[in-house]
Amino acid sequence: MASVTLDGVAKTYTERGGTHTAVHRVDLDIRDGEFVVLVGPSGCGKTTTLRMIAGLESISEGELRIGGRVVTHLAPKERDVAMVFQNYALYPHMSVYDNLSFALRLRHVEQPEIDRRVREAAELLGLARLLDRKPRQLSGGERQRVALGRALVRKPQVFLFDEPLSNLDAKLRVQMRREIARLHRELGATMIYVTHDQVEAMTLGERIVVLNAGRVQQVAPPHTLYEKPANTFVASFIGSPAMNLLQGELLEGPSPTFRAAGGGFTLRTPSVGRDVLGGRSDVPVVLGVRPEEIRLQGSVSDAAGSVVRCRVDLVELLGGEVLIHASNNGHELTARTGTEATNQPGDEISLVIPPASVHLFDASTGQRLSA
Repeated sequence: MASVTLDGVAKTYTERGGTHTAVHRVDLDIRDGEFVVLVGPSGCGKTTTLRMIAGLESISEGELRIGGRVVTHLAPKERDVAMVFQNYALYPHMSVYDNLSFALRLRHVEQPEIDRRVREAAELLGLARLLDRKPRQLSGGERQRVALGRALVRKPQVFLFDEPLSNLDAKLRVQMRREIARLHRELGATMIYVTHDQVEAMTLGERIVVLNAGRVQQVAPPHTLYEKPANTFVASFIGSPAMNLLQGELLEGPSPTFRAAGGGFTLRTPSVGRDVLGGRSDVPVVLGVRPEEIRLQGSVSDAAGSVVRCRVDLVELLGGEVLIHASNNGHELTARTGTEATNQPGDEISLVIPPASVHLFDASTGQRLSA
């Protein structure tokens, strides 16, 4: 296995009337044996970045190294990587055994070695009893395991995954996530995984690279992304439901206070608020708070935080929890509560927001404000 280093890697397409930069100078060090997930909305550049690593897209600018070797201009077959695609890309006329062994036969590997690798991969992926079947005789999950096995038998330096589970139903996606996580633990392989599904990213990634509009927004372990998002984009993208983001300003006083735009309510803020003010007053900021940090008044001590009066707009019962969507003077708040909540649309409620759970972001740049 090997490390992967992107040093200022960019991708620019020439279009009629000009150029379009899909990926802007990405700097990224992926350690040997690490599982890194690239995540972001459609069109953010995550698949283009993966395809540049694979050699399926040329690199417009910068340098790519795999295992310390510069591979920027090498052909895909010379990079020693294996890619698992969104569509299974299996040969329909070949058996599972032949699909697994095809790449090895092209490389003129000796037949005993081919047989050993294929049966080893089949055993690892639970495909041993399916080796004689054709792809049309397999379920979606079994086909995806064959696609995984085809990459596995090659014993590459790096495994690349391009949204491999997006064609599966919800139950199979959970099952395949477990399979991929298990494979990583057992193989200790370097894996780079692309998805738009934040649940997949948070479940699988040792580190996550969040991209938006071709730019890296933050690179961090899952818990850091969730607890300390670098900007409002990461704050709103990571987490379901998304972090509540409120426009307003910080006010100078005995303790820094957030006043929502329109003056509908005020909230106490953490100590970082004083550093943000720096002797100024009325500093524009965005205040963030996770839905699970908001409580209904009466379920906690009134002294536990600031109280916001809201009108309930929607109540979602999600089995073991309830999402309450409420609003105050045009500001929307979502609270995650237990099933004991009995509120209905139209009710007036009081939501409690603890100062320690508040995040502050620069209103103009969206960047996190830190002490």
